[in-house]
Amino acid sequence: MCGIIGYIGYKNSLPILLDGLRRLEYRGYDSAGIALIENDKIEILKKAGKVSDLQDKLKNYSSQSTIGIGHTRWATHGAPNDINAHPHNNSDNSIALIHNGIIENYQTIKKKLLKDGCKFQSETDTEVLVHFISSFYKNGNDLFTATRLALSEVEGAYAILVISAKEKNKIIAARKGSPLVLGIGENEMFVASDASALISYTNKVVYLDDEEIVQLTSNNFVTKTITDEEIEKQIEKIDLEIGQIEKNNFDHFMLKEIYEQPESVKNSIRGRVLLEEGDAKLGGLQDFHDQLKKTKRIIITSCGTSWHASLVGEYIIEQMAGIPVEVEYASEFRYRSPVINSDDLIWSVSQSGETADTLASIREAKNKGAKTFGIVNVVGSSIARETSAGVYIHAGPEIGVASTKAFTSQVAVFGLIGLLLGRQRGMQIDQGRIIANEIISLPEKIKKALNCVDQVKKIVDEFKNTSNFLFLGRGTNFPTALEGALKLKEISYIHAEGYPAAEMKHGPIALIDDKMPVVFIVPKDNLYDKVMSNIQEVRARGGRIIAIANDDDDEIDNFAEFVIKVPRTLNYFGPILNIIPLQLLAYYMAIARGCNVDQPRNLAKSVTVE
Repeated sequence: MCGIIGYIGYKNSLPILLDGLRRLEYRGYDSAGIALIENDKIEILKKAGKVSDLQDKLKNYSSQSTIGIGHTRWATHGAPNDINAHPHNNSDNSIALIHNGIIENYQTIKKKLLKDGCKFQSETDTEVLVHFISSFYKNGNDLFTATRLALSEVEGAYAILVISAKEKNKIIAARKGSPLVLGIGENEMFVASDASALISYTNKVVYLDDEEIVQLTSNNFVTKTITDEEIEKQIEKIDLEIGQIEKNNFDHFMLKEIYEQPESVKNSIRGRVLLEEGDAKLGGLQDFHDQLKKTKRIIITSCGTSWHASLVGEYIIEQMAGIPVEVEYASEFRYRSPVINSDDLIWSVSQSGETADTLASIREAKNKGAKTFGIVNVVGSSIARETSAGVYIHAGPEIGVASTKAFTSQVAVFGLIGLLLGRQRGMQIDQGRIIANEIISLPEKIKKALNCVDQVKKIVDEFKNTSNFLFLGRGTNFPTALEGALKLKEISYIHAEGYPAAEMKHGPIALIDDKMPVVFIVPKDNLYDKVMSNIQEVRARGGRIIAIANDDDDEIDNFAEFVIKVPRTLNYFGPILNIIPLQLLAYYMAIARGCNVDQPRNLAKSVTVE
């Protein structure tokens, strides 16, 4: 949510800020703006809408500024309009601020500032914060100290950048609960929400941790805690290339990422499968094998698509290793006083590694004495740093808001974890080899699954004007049905529901008529006959049946109006192949309906606020 970019150095800052904002568009936003220090004054230019709308506003604007901050806003407090857009400034326009997060006690602070005669222009909590910093600034503190003192009284989450016309050679940055990363250049410094906005300029970065504040000049940075303790930060190199965050020859990032899945899954399992031993090797867990072996319960916390992958992980771990697994919505976990034992293992799953609710669930688990592990994509992310250990999925940057390759890579990694835990707990080597061989085969099978575009487009032509879809599956393919429904509603705005196929009789069957498309995920597994019975029930009521089936299934053609076939795999890994046509269905449905595929309305890529 929200995108933050800042620059201080010797170059014209305006094009750098605009380039950074364009690269941050994938995070989801409804307005954009910049603040520059020009001729000892702060110039703020902002506009509701897309970055392109801001660029149109700036087309006749000439700047020589070498310091500035830029923002894309995802509305929380106040409507998405020009006034509520960031940056915000104080009364005399000496300070400008951009902010990602929510200031929970802003009303209390605002009442105090109103009593002091402060006047507000917007509805945002962010404007309250800039005036609050200003109140400390007026008392003779420098900008760094004023910001630090103000933040010591703030409750909530924030990532902020602050500049002042009175101290035009510095940017102040601070974070709590929302990510910030510094980019280290030669006589220039950058700061952004994530590294995708920096990679054109530097591969040297510094990750800020919670309750840290930093003062940036063009050739130096000084970091402290909010409580004024100095900190030594390590400069790291990131392995990210500009080509990875470009569309290449694809029309949209989402389509590119769907077609990257053979490679992304290959990267997720590379070097981790021990074929001869029928086992898995996960370096991030190497020092915790005893705890993994002794645990009596696993709890997985996650949100959205990662929650669906976690449900598949529950099936995998319970079936391969016999360990009881519970999957929790991270957003609900800490608010229900969960029962956590000291020998429980808490796994948290997040593509970005910055999901606010998932981070909160980790902290709740740690407070109760449990060991925490992460499954994340982004190296150096908050979850990667706050958990004791974990596994990177190595799927590469995912720019499209609707997650695709992260889901398949997360399920593949759960397969590796299940295999590791299973072999620790008595799984025979022959069974381990079967599973290991199947994991290795997945990238090639994904390539074959992608050869379904013509069938998908026929389905889209038939149903592009429909208002509702129902997705049904059993076993590991119940979560696949949930994920297929989520993808469709995320980007095509069609109402869709995922359900266990056997539960259809307990309510959803009332929706079935000759206008209702019903997607069945029906692989040739031990539940095949059961799902076929559910298909018969829908047929009897006139429902329009779409089936995702295996390529050796000839029977299904007699019962479904539309059939898409994918290679057969072990039931553990069915979701990896069965989701491919459902991702493509969502994509081409959104195209047919004229929707913005990569930036669907109201959504953000990384949900960094509660």
